[in-house]
Amino acid sequence: MTAFERLHPALQHHIVNSLGWRELREVQSLSIEAYLTGANLVILAPTAGGKTESAFFPVISQMLDESWSGISVLYVSPIKALLNNQEQRLDKYLRLVGRQAALWHGDTPQGERKRIIAEQPDCLLTTPESLEVLLVSQKVDHHRFFQNVRVVVIDELHAFASDDRGWHLLSVFSRIARIAGRDLQRIGLSATVGNPDEMLCWLSSGSERPQQVVWPKSIDSKTPDVQLDFVGSLSNAAKVISLLHQGEKRLVFCDSRSRVEQLAVSLRAYGVDTFVSHSSLGLDERRQAEEAFAQRQNCVIVATSSLELGLDVGDLDRVIQIDAPGTVSSFLQRMGRTGRRADTNRNCLFLATGEEGLLRAAALIELWQRGYVEPVQAPPCPYHILAQQLMALILQERGIGRSQWFSWVEKVSGFSQISPERVAELVEYMVAKGILWSDDGVLAFAPEGENTFGRRNFMDILSVFTSPPLFTVMSGQKELGNVHESTFYKRDEGPAILVLAGRSWKTKHLDWRRRIAHVEPTDEKGRSRWLGEGQMLSHAVCQSIRRILSSDDNDPAWSQRAVQRLEEIRDEHPWVSEGATSLVQMPNGHIHWWTFAGGIANALLADTLKPQCDVKGDNLSLNFPTASSLEAVTEYINGIEPDSIRPIPNIDAMEKLKFSECLSPDIAAEVFMSRFDDRAGVKQTIEETKRCVIQNSN
Repeated sequence: MTAFERLHPALQHHIVNSLGWRELREVQSLSIEAYLTGANLVILAPTAGGKTESAFFPVISQMLDESWSGISVLYVSPIKALLNNQEQRLDKYLRLVGRQAALWHGDTPQGERKRIIAEQPDCLLTTPESLEVLLVSQKVDHHRFFQNVRVVVIDELHAFASDDRGWHLLSVFSRIARIAGRDLQRIGLSATVGNPDEMLCWLSSGSERPQQVVWPKSIDSKTPDVQLDFVGSLSNAAKVISLLHQGEKRLVFCDSRSRVEQLAVSLRAYGVDTFVSHSSLGLDERRQAEEAFAQRQNCVIVATSSLELGLDVGDLDRVIQIDAPGTVSSFLQRMGRTGRRADTNRNCLFLATGEEGLLRAAALIELWQRGYVEPVQAPPCPYHILAQQLMALILQERGIGRSQWFSWVEKVSGFSQISPERVAELVEYMVAKGILWSDDGVLAFAPEGENTFGRRNFMDILSVFTSPPLFTVMSGQKELGNVHESTFYKRDEGPAILVLAGRSWKTKHLDWRRRIAHVEPTDEKGRSRWLGEGQMLSHAVCQSIRRILSSDDNDPAWSQRAVQRLEEIRDEHPWVSEGATSLVQMPNGHIHWWTFAGGIANALLADTLKPQCDVKGDNLSLNFPTASSLEAVTEYINGIEPDSIRPIPNIDAMEKLKFSECLSPDIAAEVFMSRFDDRAGVKQTIEETKRCVIQNSN
């Protein structure tokens, strides 16, 4: 019996006659077979590779076979835009067989929410934060609401697994499984993962089901068209984009919102039909841009990583990357937006505006050609998420037993590894600090906890995000988006000029209390500033940069301009040698220890050396600005004991972590030290220092 023949007859009929499909894709056939064994799955395929149908065809079939009722399927996505994009598609599939889907997230109107509660759909499309709201809301009977849940489908799984939102997601699933009284079957969808088996194990934590990765290798049979060009500036990039691939639909990625806006202004100056998409635009602005872009051909949309995930903007012809993202995984996600039509191929053109972007792009291409994709690693020691779950359970259960609360989430792997003593210490600290109080073994919020977290009906507890200090930008009654408050810090220099929605605006009035900026259009040039735009590169990327610098080989993917500039950079760094660090005295007297160890490893090495000397670290090297001699620095680095290197706790940094108020200094230090560590990178660097190349560049 084929996979298709195992589906419910009604679904078979509609796949052939309503959808007009002549056959299933390989990933869909494999997924049907695997799902029907009852296994938890991770399904891997490129964007538009059929992952959604791979998950939902067997789910809908089982829904019909077993006559499921109520909300039996949860579809969870990391972003609301992706949910909006999928709602019509999933509802169409379900309605073919007499079932329905519904959407619930922060923008869902109250009337629609009441309808969903009264008339439950079969599938609910939502976010982890909205699930949390449903669990704790006094307006929702969460036991009735979730009692029929059987399957959870998680889109863009890698985006959850590498972040604290993943621990939150698994915690919410654990609580819903307890309410439903069954082991929920879990299906994770992703396009690019370096360690799918480990990610499946993470997804399955707390579940007793078998596990299976569905990854049809034949799906990537065509070799993608990847090219790297050096253009030297963002304005030159705009000129190249305006001349290349005219008549085609192009998606251009920049890794900061300010550069997105600057590039859009430049492209429009060249007469290019240009749209903008990033997370600081108002919802209407983004939606209009994405819809308009999807309906046109000869146009460009400039975006941040907000369009990296599988949001549908139509059949793209080209992906262009300004400089480079920080990971191979991001590069593959972005390139995967192309090649959807049978007669097209996946492609990505890197346009480097500077030397750093050129090296980073070349490194990502080199790692991709080696078959490397970063492993997805869940953040260790999620004590702050455990504290959040304790507070959420108090809201959910209207107070909860001190000896009972942990049983709701104890099977989540990040929590099961925490000792009972540490769990008790966490609770004791929250009680001692006045966040919680304990009465006859029942935990509830104390006045300090209500003052800290009780604003807006405890909404701060329901999300693990930390919101940046943003201003809402208004032109008349129209919301343009948000910018960081630092855009307006230098008020003595006159009205701030900022760029938003691809245009320049002059500030008319600032309402600091309500955090609203009123603006008007202007022809003056401006820029907006956001925090967090810098990148800390991994050990793997930095090692690739070293391989490129130490080699004489040129990649066929490099343009003549890229080859020429890389050869110039190589000539400027003759001391770089694969498998060895380099100690170089620069003309200004500074001494650089070129480790190519990555941002975290170099920061650890710098912290270790600071008691002895003045040193600063970046991704590729350590800089000794006041060192007396090469011999002195050599003595410093040769004296490093690898086993003694440990992250130095930075409590100031931990205060930026959400729910840090709930952590004792000791626990906060453990979280920081576990997350700011690269023992393998440090160990390799120390080993390579035995073969250190010493040179004076004067």
